[in-house]
Amino acid sequence: MNTSSTAIKSICVYCGSQPGRNPAYRAAAQILGRAMAESGIDLVYGGGTKGIMGAVADAVLSSGGRAIGIIPEFLMDKEASRHSLGQLSELHVTRDMHERKHMMFERSDAFVTLPGGIGTLEEIIEIMTWAQLGRHTKPMVFANINGFWDPLNALLGHMTGEGFIHTAHLVRPMVIDQAEAIVPAILAQAAGGTDEGEPELISRM
Repeated sequence: MNTSSTAIKSICVYCGSQPGRNPAYRAAAQILGRAMAESGIDLVYGGGTKGIMGAVADAVLSSGGRAIGIIPEFLMDKEASRHSLGQLSELHVTRDMHERKHMMFERSDAFVTLPGGIGTLEEIIEIMTWAQLGRHTKPMVFANINGFWDPLNALLGHMTGEGFIHTAHLVRPMVIDQAEAIVPAILAQAAGGTDEGEPELISRM
């Protein structure tokens, strides 16, 4: 696995293949996608063209950016349309989820987690686990839109309090409430910025 670089050329965005009930989730995806494109940062994501996945990819592409989709063969008809997949800058079809997740990691310099379901949660937790094990130091962000990730942050705090998480120096995801603050925060962290004045961190970990 690669370690982090000060140059952020691509960001992996984990998010739901459904739109969710709150329009704020889709709006946040659009804001993030535009900000990435305007900063010349490629999108690496699960390849879906529906839900929040589709919203962030559409925003990147419509703003002149690059969207790199990585999707297993068995999900192509479930999370995307074949026509829409053809609009992506790059499309990689993998054999399974394991290959997909590894390729997403290798192609990304940072990770952002928008609202989503079990699959979204599993993806970012794996990235956090790899950080805890010292396999990478790439920036990680919870896009806490309308407090979506508050329950998870509370659980992480509980796990820490019970003595199961003790690696604050390795696992420090940023928790950011406003989508427009995500790209600047990642760039600042990658450039070696301090925590002071930056968005809230899960410092309990």
